[in-house]
Amino acid sequence: MLAVEVLSPTSTFRDRYDKAKVYAHAGVRTYWVVDPLHERMTLTEDTLGPAGEYEAVTHTEDLFVTERPWKVSVDLPALTARRAGLLARDEG
Repeated sequence: MLAVEVLSPTSTFRDRYDKAKVYAHAGVRTYWVVDPLHERMTLTEDTLGPAGEYEAVTHTEDLFVTERPWKVSVDLPALTARRAGLLARDEG
């Protein structure tokens, strides 16, 4: 199983800590946290360790490619650029 959270200013602590504990307790093996709150969007990949807690295995703001739990890629620079374009359009 995979859980993915996208942070918002009001959910950062809840998504990074509270929900992570719930997902770990439920046995969710992989947990991604996408952080769009900074200039460059990031993705952190955590996997469930032997102690039943998440361990960060990847943190990137570049192209993220994985085969767990299936083969997928996430182009974070492209998502960052798209977000910037949408924000600029909304401001203009």
